[in-house]
Amino acid sequence: MTIKRNIDRALAVLAAGLALSLSVAPSALAQIAAPDAAAQAHPWLTVTQLRKTYTDRQSRFFTVGGLSIHYKDEGPRGAPVLLMVHGSESSLRTWDRIAQVLKGRYRVIRFDLPGYGLSDGATDEAAKTLSPTDVPIALLDRLGVKKVTFVGVSSGGTMGMYLAARRPDMVERLILSNTPSDPVDTSHLVMPKSFLDAQARARQTGFRDQDFWNEFLSYFAGDASRISTQTRKEYYDFYRRVPEKNLIALIARIGDGKQASIEMAKVDKPTFLIWGGADPLLPESAVTAITRYLSHAQISKVIMPDVGHYPPLEVPDRFAQLIAAYVEAGTPDPAR
Repeated sequence: MTIKRNIDRALAVLAAGLALSLSVAPSALAQIAAPDAAAQAHPWLTVTQLRKTYTDRQSRFFTVGGLSIHYKDEGPRGAPVLLMVHGSESSLRTWDRIAQVLKGRYRVIRFDLPGYGLSDGATDEAAKTLSPTDVPIALLDRLGVKKVTFVGVSSGGTMGMYLAARRPDMVERLILSNTPSDPVDTSHLVMPKSFLDAQARARQTGFRDQDFWNEFLSYFAGDASRISTQTRKEYYDFYRRVPEKNLIALIARIGDGKQASIEMAKVDKPTFLIWGGADPLLPESAVTAITRYLSHAQISKVIMPDVGHYPPLEVPDRFAQLIAAYVEAGTPDPAR
């Protein structure tokens, strides 16, 4: 089975544009209810174990649809609110450095999507009854936040577009980074043998080891040296989590593109595209596509030619500067 067929079969369209099935399809992982001897040798971690390791003083949890969702809410109350949402194959730790830089002047709220980071995975009932945007809406309602600047990378940006279409009263502006607007095509990707070997090994064993994540993060970066050893370790830890049955049920997805194009056309909020131009998956042509679909939004954009698919991970300080510049100078203040 080719990589593309595996993506189509297992994940349809991870709106992040990154298919988990570059290694192992989640549907296949979920079937490992009673692992064989080889699988038992792999060091899976439960969400309880991950919480013991990675919960910190800023960690909070709330419940929506029966799911315990991990979030952080930092910065002064009364300050402008930034809601930051990570993409697939990520966690709220995507925003650690950016939150550190900006929380002195903004209220920064971020959360782990269901099934990722320290949040519960979607149950069968939640997968049937919740939509992806129900989660941020429930969190903002819980916190009494009426309006946000939504900042999203990859599929996190997809969620932002859907939220702005569904609740325009809640979203003041969008800041989107390397976000897909068409069903994701991987046929153009040219991967090094080392990454292909890591994927083949993961498909064979049902487990993505540290080497796989090193290859993954290096491949999708403009400059692999920018991805820290700590980030690489965290990716390995969070994605050796015991397989989730409904891993992508509450991820914002493009699907076949038809409904997505309808929703994107509803968005009329000022939108800032911060793009890693060295993204092998969503190159600069993807900027043209998303601009076309967001036909009623006022678009600003910055393309960073040396940066890959995850700008918040790769150049967080530069990303934070761009956020502040756009919020404070690039768009009008509605309060004035």
